[in-house]
Amino acid sequence: MSNTPRVTRPLRVLVADDNPVNLRVATRVLRDMGHSGVLVTDGEKALKALDAQTFDVCLFDVTMPVLDGLSAVAELRRREKAGKPKTPVIMVTAFDLPSDRMRVMAQGADGYVPKPLERDALQAELDRLLR
Repeated sequence: MSNTPRVTRPLRVLVADDNPVNLRVATRVLRDMGHSGVLVTDGEKALKALDAQTFDVCLFDVTMPVLDGLSAVAELRRREKAGKPKTPVIMVTAFDLPSDRMRVMAQGADGYVPKPLERDALQAELDRLLR
């Protein structure tokens, strides 16, 4: 059993994924954890949502149309350097090799969870990032 403090407060989570099944899974997982989610289908919509609202954390798919997750993270980090408050981003992806994790973290992500999204893996990343 880990001694890491657990995130127990309800979180507002922005979820960006172009797959409707993945959005349903994320909604179910977040609801079961006591969190609320705002769902968008690409990185451009995610950035617009971040301009309009405040979120505790974002879950971004790596591969999406219009603007992929890595490009969305890069743009978010650019905006944060210009003064926007920092928002943690967890990449949620089917790419699950150690090199994939290193690649997304090197491009600005704060965390990484493989697909299919599972509660325990997400809880561990939330605990690590938001404790």
